[in-house]
Amino acid sequence: MESSTIAEKRKEISYEEANRYTLEYFKGDDLATRVWVNKYALKDSQGKIYERTPDDMHWRIASEIARVEAKYPDALSKQQIFDLIKNFQYIIPQGSPMTGIGNDFQIASLSNCFVIGNGTQSDSYGSIMKIDEEQVQLMKRRGGVGHDLSHIRPKGSAVKNSALTSTGLVPFMERYSNSTREVAQDGRRGALMLSVSINHPDAEDFIDAKLEQGKITGANISVRIDDAFMEAVRQDKEYTQKYPVFSSNPKFSKTIKARELWNKIVHNAWKSAEPGILFWDTIQKESVPDCYADLGFETVSTNPCGEIPLCPYDSCRLLAINLYSYVKNPFTPEAEFDFELFKEHVGYAQRMMDDIIDLETEKIQTILEKIDSDPEGDSIKSTERTLWEKIQAKTLEGRRTGVGITAEGDMLAALNLKYGSEEAVKFSTLVHKTLALAAYRSSVEMAKQRGAFPVYDATKEMSNPFIQRLRQSDPALYEEMVQHGRRNIALLTIAPTGSTSLMSQTTSGIEPVFLPVYKRRRKVNPNDKDVRVDFVDEVGDSWEEYIVFHHHFKTWMKVNGIDTDKNYSQDEINELIEKSPYHQATSNDVDWLSKVKMQGAIQKWVDHSISVTINVPHDATEKLVDELYLKAWEVGCKGVTVYRDGSRSGVLVSTQEKKAASEQTVEMAPSFPTKRPQILQADVVRFQNNKEKWIAFVGLIDGRPYEIFTGLADDEEGIMIPRWVNEGVIIKNRDEDGTSRYDFQFKNLRGYKTTIEGLSHKFNPEFWNYAKLISGTLRHGMPLESVVELINRMELNLESINNWKAGVARALKRYIPDGTQVSGQKCTNCGSGEVMYQEGCLTCKSCGSSKCG
Repeated sequence: MESSTIAEKRKEISYEEANRYTLEYFKGDDLATRVWVNKYALKDSQGKIYERTPDDMHWRIASEIARVEAKYPDALSKQQIFDLIKNFQYIIPQGSPMTGIGNDFQIASLSNCFVIGNGTQSDSYGSIMKIDEEQVQLMKRRGGVGHDLSHIRPKGSAVKNSALTSTGLVPFMERYSNSTREVAQDGRRGALMLSVSINHPDAEDFIDAKLEQGKITGANISVRIDDAFMEAVRQDKEYTQKYPVFSSNPKFSKTIKARELWNKIVHNAWKSAEPGILFWDTIQKESVPDCYADLGFETVSTNPCGEIPLCPYDSCRLLAINLYSYVKNPFTPEAEFDFELFKEHVGYAQRMMDDIIDLETEKIQTILEKIDSDPEGDSIKSTERTLWEKIQAKTLEGRRTGVGITAEGDMLAALNLKYGSEEAVKFSTLVHKTLALAAYRSSVEMAKQRGAFPVYDATKEMSNPFIQRLRQSDPALYEEMVQHGRRNIALLTIAPTGSTSLMSQTTSGIEPVFLPVYKRRRKVNPNDKDVRVDFVDEVGDSWEEYIVFHHHFKTWMKVNGIDTDKNYSQDEINELIEKSPYHQATSNDVDWLSKVKMQGAIQKWVDHSISVTINVPHDATEKLVDELYLKAWEVGCKGVTVYRDGSRSGVLVSTQEKKAASEQTVEMAPSFPTKRPQILQADVVRFQNNKEKWIAFVGLIDGRPYEIFTGLADDEEGIMIPRWVNEGVIIKNRDEDGTSRYDFQFKNLRGYKTTIEGLSHKFNPEFWNYAKLISGTLRHGMPLESVVELINRMELNLESINNWKAGVARALKRYIPDGTQVSGQKCTNCGSGEVMYQEGCLTCKSCGSSKCG
């Protein structure tokens, strides 16, 4: 039965009530609970919640999809749709569809990703600024954006303005990155992908652009690499870069040693995990939409995570199918995959994705109406209106979908297959082949009932390798497609499923399990009952230690009659793992070359692309990264990213690069201005201490904390701002008596500026005085991890000040890069000296023990 709260759809639910009922829904999984309540529960602009559990969300989504289904023959009912999506068991709309379907509190798109571009390849300031504006307009509607920079003329080229010569790519990379950081998306930052062709003469500058800490922090970057360059690398030959790229009559060209530039890509990826690589000839050759390049469907860039290559002004919506749920008798000798149910559900998933396209066109129409009703003049609104009109037209012309999967790692383990083994790769490839055929069959059936996408032309697709694989595998399906067309120009992807996997309680995407068992600590408050104290930290806080089992490792334990409530020792945990199908199948165990081969095999049955990161240990060599990238190209991957454990924290700038290695020095912190700028970008950080609500305003320079103001948020003399405000600016002004005043300014829902005067006067004076001292250490460049340690060691008497101190440390930990090592500190669980920050928590690399707070 439909839940009672839908009947009372607009009844406000307290955060505590939503948290309590959702915790029960997820059977005590507090992480899944926080993700759903904070990110996906229906909320208004004041942060009021209107859904008690994910059941309410799933009824909301089912109701809207059923409304669209009713327009077409053989409509699915609301109950049928709900049964497919409930409990995150089978079909899971991802991100924007989950948030936006049936949500009349937000005027936002249902698309997860967009690509924008310049059809004329102009690089005038006007066209560059137009792309910047379009990027921001899309991000404010929740979408991630990608665009390519290959059309911008190289550094030093002649221009007919006062500059006389072009500045090249990098300044515009910074512009687009900064624009991304300025746009808030309900607690998220916008996501951006910047790409450039390796054929561009400024490609090396692009590749180096993110090496300096704090630069281009609002974008992912990837290099579009062609086969000719890869052959030149393999054969150690020269390669000619051109502008315009690949021009037969270039205005500028230069010849380089391909291997030298390749080595720089490998080195930078080893050092900082960027740039990623896009194998562009493979993308365009395999892309079904590129068969319609003459009609505007030529792929020009990808979305921020690389799984959806797109043409200009196209977009895509994402949905994941939970592979684990199709394993019958999991973790037993009788385990088998239910291919028949899987094929049936893939057909429904493709159908629901097509319904979501109709819902998206309604959302775009609402956006257009909002633009028309805004008070600005038409000259201001014209770019935004034209942008959404182009997106709406391209959406209806191609009806592109993004059906994907999650829980590949759990599926294989449940079938007693070792992730990365030849047997597992073979089985995974069969699953994805089955998915592709079932999805395309569904799209052909919809074409019979609803009509084909408007530009379908079988003759244009005849030579496409992906279509040819479908034809060879199912000739009857191909003949029906030629006769009737299909509903959607491209159908499939494998996207990151971080939040999705947390709520489905499975492994993410096609990734293996990260850790099957690890230990965490929970802070013990003085009034807590029935808890034990396993650890007291340096400031006197008590912690209870508990074991966290990966959900389906726990399923394996139950199937095998193993006690899941026992407090196991580390040796006992190791013994359990060795007996399980997760043994030597974690992200750190899997042979990396095998994982690349697996990606290439699966890619043959995915018409878009796959977002996957190859995780390698900290001591991995550049030679290994080189081998992984080359193997990825050879096996047919469309793109690849390698992340070396802890590499992000190693992005430091050598101040004397030409000195011998023994003489080099590095800049351990940014060189902040000695005089405070009048205006600083700022983040708003909210947190609780002992059930009290606190708030921090963190002034930033290049994304690094420069100052902090913090105190109680619900005090009569504290600061109350809407929950949706996550960023703004801090402006230094003066009162009439000449004393300094720090104002916080943010944009309200209508885009107008709202100012709260006097942060320094709003909070408790004692908090403010301590904050000035801490801000002083930040401004003088002390490493953040050292600032946090300094704060934790402050010996203060009043409990309220100690609460404040803990809050400041917690706020600043958010900015410590993942992988930052903590020198001189040992793990209190296993004694290892390999302790680092991960998502604001101190985490032991050896045993996985994590200390938060």
